[in-house]
Amino acid sequence: MEIELKEIRDFIAGIPPFDRLPNDLIEKMTQQVSIRYIRRGFPLPPENIKQNRLYLLRKGAVSLLSRQGKLLGKLGEGDICTVFCMDGDTERFDIQVDEDTLVYTIPCDVMAEMIEQHPSVLSFIQKTASQRLKLKVSAMQEEAALTSSLMHTPLSELLHFPVVNIESQATIRDAAIRMADYAVSSILIMQDDNPVGIITDKDISKRCVAAELSPDVEVNQIMTRNMISADTSTNAFEAMMMMTRKHIHHLPVINDGELKGIISITDLMRQEGRNSVYLSSAIRKAESIEKLVEHSHVIPQLQLQLVKMGATPEHVGKGVTAVTSAITKRLIEMAEEKLGPAPVPYAWLGAGSHARREQTSHSDQDNALIISDTIQEQDMTWFKELAKFVTDGLNTCGYEYCPGNVMASNPKWRQTSSVWSEYFSQWVNTPSPKALMYSSIFFDLRTIHGDESLLNDVRAKMLQDTQNNSIFLANLTINAMKLRPPLGFFRGFVLVHDGEHNDTLDLKHNGIAPIVDLARIYALSEGIKSVGTRARLQKAAGTASLSKDGAANLLDAFEFICTLRIQHQANQIRDNIQPDNYMSPVEVSKLEREHLKDAFKVIQTMQASLEARFNLG
Repeated sequence: MEIELKEIRDFIAGIPPFDRLPNDLIEKMTQQVSIRYIRRGFPLPPENIKQNRLYLLRKGAVSLLSRQGKLLGKLGEGDICTVFCMDGDTERFDIQVDEDTLVYTIPCDVMAEMIEQHPSVLSFIQKTASQRLKLKVSAMQEEAALTSSLMHTPLSELLHFPVVNIESQATIRDAAIRMADYAVSSILIMQDDNPVGIITDKDISKRCVAAELSPDVEVNQIMTRNMISADTSTNAFEAMMMMTRKHIHHLPVINDGELKGIISITDLMRQEGRNSVYLSSAIRKAESIEKLVEHSHVIPQLQLQLVKMGATPEHVGKGVTAVTSAITKRLIEMAEEKLGPAPVPYAWLGAGSHARREQTSHSDQDNALIISDTIQEQDMTWFKELAKFVTDGLNTCGYEYCPGNVMASNPKWRQTSSVWSEYFSQWVNTPSPKALMYSSIFFDLRTIHGDESLLNDVRAKMLQDTQNNSIFLANLTINAMKLRPPLGFFRGFVLVHDGEHNDTLDLKHNGIAPIVDLARIYALSEGIKSVGTRARLQKAAGTASLSKDGAANLLDAFEFICTLRIQHQANQIRDNIQPDNYMSPVEVSKLEREHLKDAFKVIQTMQASLEARFNLG
């Protein structure tokens, strides 16, 4: 093969999804390639080409536009322009050549015929970047719905010994005493060393006490006969489904007629991983900060277990945030027990990811206090002590003090309703750099404890000021554009180079945060009260600020990047490494790296669209 063709072949072979094709097919494709050079400002496809063709960008950059001139995406070196190979969709798009561009091009029908035996590759080239990302996210969500730790855990791993049992001639009183002695909620009834029935604490309550039956009656009078059972190889998920269908809470486990143990619904709930509901309940009962610290140490394992179960980033975020809120509330209750009741109504606020319910186990604390305007000066000391107690307690529990001192312990963020309203008014009407920084923090607030109306009133006034305030929104956009997706000039990844996190991608600051910023701007533009990123994008979809397609694409990008982050952190937690947001591209497959580029391109496109809206280009 000539040197020029070999270079083209190697280039094609290195681009997903073509990297999955056999070498002989790549060589056949190379023979079909035409090379075109297109100057900036000229059309793609060139005017003299009428046939629909696939374009591989070797050098240069182009923009994908709707017929209305709206930016839909950008392509650079190594990207594939597939829009002309999409059945019935070629009239929806225009291509703008932004830089002098060199392309390799193949007729769509020739390409489709060559790869018809490789449907996944064919599907890839017939979709845009946003469509490919949507398919990937849908597949991930389906997998999450089908995956659970329970499905991969045999009952043999959950059995507790010894099995508490009693002979069928024993009395109900004997059974109740034995259950109490062993602190169990069920007992098996045996006859000739074979299990013939089961009674539970509820059976004693309903069939004996409520029925006014003498406790000296034999247990066989109230036991459940014809027990449903499972064997040790049954997985925990199947067991849970069986128990749910039959409305039972205890399931004997028997192998070859031999009793191995009893599984309860509680056992299965514990296996679900120290889940946030169970953990939050335990936190509410904690009697000391030491006990709260003990519970807080479980949070990384909670995140790991949720990821192993196939939970979505939204579920992980809500689960971890629920634990943070529970710890915060319990600390506030402890403070009130120590300080006495609050002198006036107040609201303890969570800010940032806590407010958005998007926390992971790697979070510091951001909080504030809104106090009723009826406060007297001498009562401010009570709130100072409250703030110190809670923020110190959170730090002890592993939620480190905010480096920027955005905490209720800072008197600046421990103010009355009227002062908070004045803060927001100043930030909106005089958008200095510091005001914009505060806006990005305090426009994401949620009441964790106390009087919700205090925040609701302040937020209502704030949204009146921000909606349609183009000067403020333009300045907020300029501030948001400081965080960009890590794609270089030729659409390769721009990696972090700082020693500790060398050659990594900062998924938080260069992937997730830009979407959070965009969603906040859309919400403020439209007067949307929600603070969660997903809710903001969903409610802004179809408004003047955000198209439905744009919202859907951002939601897909957000889901994909957040999924990579929680999986990366889960791997670190499993390996006893402090979780962070810095992921090496080699952690994921080459195809997933392409999906990640698709996600970053969506962010680039939406940032460019917002800049154009405010004439910031």
